[in-house]
Amino acid sequence: MRKLTLRLVALSTVVFLTSCQETKTTAPVTLDNQKELVEERVVKSILTAEEQAELTPQEIVGRLKKGNENFINNNLTQRDHSEQRRKAMIGQFPKAIVLSCVDSRVPVEDVFDLGIGDIFVARVAGNIENEDIVGSMEYATAVAGSKLVIVMGHTACGAVKSTIDEVDAKALGMNSLADLIDEIQPAVKETEYEGERTTKNAGFTNLVINNNAMRTVKNIREQSPTMAKMEDEGKIMIVSALYDMESGKVAFNKD
Repeated sequence: MRKLTLRLVALSTVVFLTSCQETKTTAPVTLDNQKELVEERVVKSILTAEEQAELTPQEIVGRLKKGNENFINNNLTQRDHSEQRRKAMIGQFPKAIVLSCVDSRVPVEDVFDLGIGDIFVARVAGNIENEDIVGSMEYATAVAGSKLVIVMGHTACGAVKSTIDEVDAKALGMNSLADLIDEIQPAVKETEYEGERTTKNAGFTNLVINNNAMRTVKNIREQSPTMAKMEDEGKIMIVSALYDMESGKVAFNKD
């Protein structure tokens, strides 16, 4: 009887130890563990010169498309901006420069899920080029090493809609705005469309917006022999894109 009791005690001990081991391996994540996991997923680094040099323009487009998917799905990357800001003091090696409209509803870095040091951003109403913008692009590409130039229009662009509606800015005392509208006007005239050519027609309006971005790309190539040559040599790409404010999606054109 004593031997049987000892055997039962021994067996119970083995079962207990085994149970404890299983419980240990399947233990629920604690609040402390969750915090550690979150911190591990927070991006603290910035793009380095070596990483920038290894990227091709096509790879950058692919990464931006993936970042845009994150934006659409409300899955933006968590970043330690304090740490990134500190590291960025050493230097910057952005992968691209984006020319966007000034519209406050177009948060360029968020649209592509990017952070400090990732891209240059130039903004002007109607995302048109001028001497200063093109010069900034030459700096970004020929000097700072960026390999992609994006001209990004957006749906419901106010500058383009004012141009379509033939707003007389000079009569309102806004001569500079009138000059800007004059820069966009060719895109309206060059857009072939058989339907209603007014801002009440979203299809026509968005087509003009897209054509305006493509026209800007053409003008950039003409105004900058340096960037045109770099593009011919495959060192950079100059492309246009359209941001849909309702869906958040960026569609790249084949210019």
